[in-house]
Amino acid sequence: PQGSLRAVRLTRAIKESAVLPTTQRVRRREEFQAAFRGKRAGGPLLAVHVAPEPAPGRAASDSPTSSQEASDMSVDARVRVGFVVSKAVGGAVVRNTVKRRLRHLMAARTSRLVPGSLVVVRANPAAAGASSAALGAALDGVLDRIARRDAVTS
Repeated sequence: PQGSLRAVRLTRAIKESAVLPTTQRVRRREEFQAAFRGKRAGGPLLAVHVAPEPAPGRAASDSPTSSQEASDMSVDARVRVGFVVSKAVGGAVVRNTVKRRLRHLMAARTSRLVPGSLVVVRANPAAAGASSAALGAALDGVLDRIARRDAVTS
């Protein structure tokens, strides 16, 4: 029986931390290139590139007008994340599955990074057969290495 949406509990809102909003995703080529010029750490499953400086094209001259300031200033300070999953990882279904897993994992980890930074997560071919737990552990390890390098150079 179909029943109402409330009876099947489909009306619950998804927690914001569970989904990486599109406003926090890197989509432009210039932003990917800026992240690739930043710091890099990698492992057998993935590599992460981090550029702490603001993205090109988002300079102070592009600051929001006074009517937009309250809502847009927090958007500019967010960590923005992009994903690269090449055909070497697998077919379209496999690539999209890996991207979905990585998006979900990064949504919970953006608070560990410097606000306003650009991050690109690049999946290696071994990521295709890895579980979400293995990808999460690899991501934690890589982010920890980047944080340790920042602490040493600061």
